[in-house]
Amino acid sequence: MAARTATIERKTNETEIRVAINLDCQPGSGNKQEISISTGIGFLDHMYHALAKHSGMSLQLSCKGDLHIDDHHSAEDTAIALGTAFKQALGEVRGIRRYGTGFAPLDEALSRAVIDICSRPYCVTDLKLKREKIGDLSTEMFPHIFYSFSIAAGVTLHLDVLRGENDHHKAESAFKALALAIREAIQRTGGDDVPSTKGVL
Repeated sequence: MAARTATIERKTNETEIRVAINLDCQPGSGNKQEISISTGIGFLDHMYHALAKHSGMSLQLSCKGDLHIDDHHSAEDTAIALGTAFKQALGEVRGIRRYGTGFAPLDEALSRAVIDICSRPYCVTDLKLKREKIGDLSTEMFPHIFYSFSIAAGVTLHLDVLRGENDHHKAESAFKALALAIREAIQRTGGDDVPSTKGVL
């Protein structure tokens, strides 16, 4: 089967980003999973690493951003670049499950993600974060990261933290839930059909 890979570069006056992605590095795939993340924001690196690890993708992501201003542009633009690379690597929505659901606990926190790879971008999040920051990442950026990824990737995403007390746990469980949903949705079915009654996505 054709490799589902993509490499993109995105350069603006605010950020310079490179993303390389391979969607097919799950155990048993024969492809070694390699993850290297450097955004300049430690907690964001941690979240992207969890996303890659548990979705079964290889991910190399580097960003040089205007962190002397704040974290906004680096967080937003890496999510856009990641979504763009994801969409390019996946190619035509054909012969995959399309829908994916993931539940991920982390101690007292529990999150649910539901994704539809449908070329109809939409994003709804309810993350219940209370702190202003986790590490050096503003908590207001979390819904924006998921939104930016969804729009660029062309997916519908519903992501909810169902319970939790610790914001680190809630945020990390949300990324892991998304990873599990992605892993399910991109699974190849063995067929070549477009998973839609419309016949096209």
